[in-house]
Amino acid sequence: MGAITLALISSVLWGLADFLGGLRSRTLPVPVVLAGMYFSSLAVMLVYVAVRGEGPPSSSHVLAALGSGLAGIVGLSAFYRGLAIGTMSIVAPIASTGVALPVLVGVLDGDRPGIVRTAGLALTVAGVVLASRETDGGGVPGPDQRRSVLLAVMTAICFGSYFVLAQIGARGDVAWGLALSRISAFPLIAMAALLALKRGGARPGRSAIVALSGFGLIDLAANALYNHASTIGQLSSVSVAGSLYPVSTVVLAALVLGERVQGVQRLGIGVALTGVVLIAAGG
Repeated sequence: MGAITLALISSVLWGLADFLGGLRSRTLPVPVVLAGMYFSSLAVMLVYVAVRGEGPPSSSHVLAALGSGLAGIVGLSAFYRGLAIGTMSIVAPIASTGVALPVLVGVLDGDRPGIVRTAGLALTVAGVVLASRETDGGGVPGPDQRRSVLLAVMTAICFGSYFVLAQIGARGDVAWGLALSRISAFPLIAMAALLALKRGGARPGRSAIVALSGFGLIDLAANALYNHASTIGQLSSVSVAGSLYPVSTVVLAALVLGERVQGVQRLGIGVALTGVVLIAAGG
């Protein structure tokens, strides 16, 4: 199976995990949701690397994998909070524009974007501006919507960093890259979850814990497919294909939550996603 196909499958799984995790974040603290998801994926990867019996890769690959974990958990925290307080079909496309970072890294590494990819980058920026004009009905963006847009921009930066660092870590070893990324992220999110619970945050019941564990395994599968794809394909193309996860999130938000986005916001979403597709087409 080709690198782009693997990355596209990972984007579908990411979109599903993000929708489910973001939805759960509306009733549980975001750190608690992420801690539940990361615990299951960390446990699976620790068992896997232990049974496989191969040592970790070189220090540069280890550092990149650890860094990808930190970028990923900060990005997910911002993303899930944005999904919880804002409109999913606005937040998700803005977050997807983080793909511009690995494209720029490719350019600095000697890659030339060409006319199509350059047009895609311009469209993603325009789409962010248009999509962020969501209002509460009075013509002025509401405070929660403004915060959700800022969180989406933070997510884009972190996810773009993850795409770059995860590829470097995966070059050393895909399994160790996944395990190390969770080793660096889990202590931080676990402490944040404990703090949230001490402050009176809602505690997950048994069914919620099982659900979060399942969400974590979906997210792990998405990361595994992306990491493997990044070792057999070009970073710019693979990262863009993997960044199409908002399509799943937006479709699920429309089908399950009945979200409707009107006017210029709908145009902005379409422009941003079109830009991402053009970046991929120019790869």
